[in-house]
Amino acid sequence: MEKAQKPGPTGSAAWVEEIIREFWEQAAGNSLHSGTGEKAWAEPLVGFARGDDPQFARLKADIGPFYWTPEEIFRLSRPGLEITAGELSVVSYVLPQTEATRLDQRREDRYPAERWARSRYFGEMFNCELRLHLAARLSEAGFPAIAPERAAEFDYRHSKRFGLASNWSERHTAWVAGLGTFGLSDGLITRLGKAVRFGSVVARIDLPATVPPYTDHQAWCLWHARGTCGACIKRCPAEAISESGHDKAKCFRYIREVTTPYTSSKFGTGATPCGLCQVKIPCEARCPL
Repeated sequence: MEKAQKPGPTGSAAWVEEIIREFWEQAAGNSLHSGTGEKAWAEPLVGFARGDDPQFARLKADIGPFYWTPEEIFRLSRPGLEITAGELSVVSYVLPQTEATRLDQRREDRYPAERWARSRYFGEMFNCELRLHLAARLSEAGFPAIAPERAAEFDYRHSKRFGLASNWSERHTAWVAGLGTFGLSDGLITRLGKAVRFGSVVARIDLPATVPPYTDHQAWCLWHARGTCGACIKRCPAEAISESGHDKAKCFRYIREVTTPYTSSKFGTGATPCGLCQVKIPCEARCPL
């Protein structure tokens, strides 16, 4: 790993990024827990959005009234603080799968590989630790912060338009923060590809927003941009991806009835999604455009 540059002043974007990268590098939780010392995730990518970015209100309008804007979840989690949306910044980060994990996963066509199952289970535990660590560090430095996905009220609801949906989406937050656009399978294609996980924190801090290098929410998907590819369709063992998009109900059933029992009994990793559509495709580890 290339040595990080000297951290910026407290309250700067460089300082926030350094908090994330330092924890990624040093925390014991960033591990596959396989006895090898392997990290669960490769080096993170970070982006920023303003708390009053109009895209958050548009997401709420599209997904449903239960969906939180940054201001709503901040007020809910910090009821004693008077704030406006314009005082908030949203920190979003990408945790990429390692090359070894992606290589193992490419060889599979029905069940997740062991490394993939471990990264999803133990790696997401680390992701939760990272969310809380970042929020705590910011708060300790005088910038009150919360991790929406860790809020007690975080839950899944029914969206009239999209079916099962959470009241805070890490993928959609990353899209607003300029980190990627959506593909045919609903996964977010980032500069580091689609084989990734996401996390975010909302804080009362003034950080420069990342300017998205796209205007369309599907701009980096070969299928949507050029009408080519469709590799994720062939990779889906549940036939939950088609030219029409992603069938969330089929996908969920496959996870619940096939991959979860398999990974629980074979690797002891608990609930684990399939993830096969995220590898052996042009956008696995890069933006294909």
